[in-house]
Amino acid sequence: MAILMTLILSAPAFSKTHRDVYNMPCNQLWPAVKDTLRNSGKYGIVGIDNEEMTASYNMGGTLTQKRTNSVILNKQGDNCEMQIQSAFSGFGNDDAGDFKKRVDASLAKLKGQATPPDKPADTSK
Repeated sequence: MAILMTLILSAPAFSKTHRDVYNMPCNQLWPAVKDTLRNSGKYGIVGIDNEEMTASYNMGGTLTQKRTNSVILNKQGDNCEMQIQSAFSGFGNDDAGDFKKRVDASLAKLKGQATPPDKPADTSK
């Protein structure tokens, strides 16, 4: 029991900030971050600040302990740095890596939506 309590109480010590730089302005990356949080089915949104481009979210809770993470976008010249403050990554959890993969997928999806949709098939024949 003492070992379990030590692990539970020391969990915040395992938190880490992960940084990834994108070759685009933050206002182009922010919609992909919001899409990831809202539509992936993996996150419970705690709070979003569109002006500051920050968000806090919960994840986990089924077989693993629920964790609260956060993301912030920081302008770096013409680029954007995405910082993810994540809970402990281990024992099958890679919160920051999984979030980045989902943001990358949302970014690709949103870029695809910027192009006009294909014309519907002509069914009058």
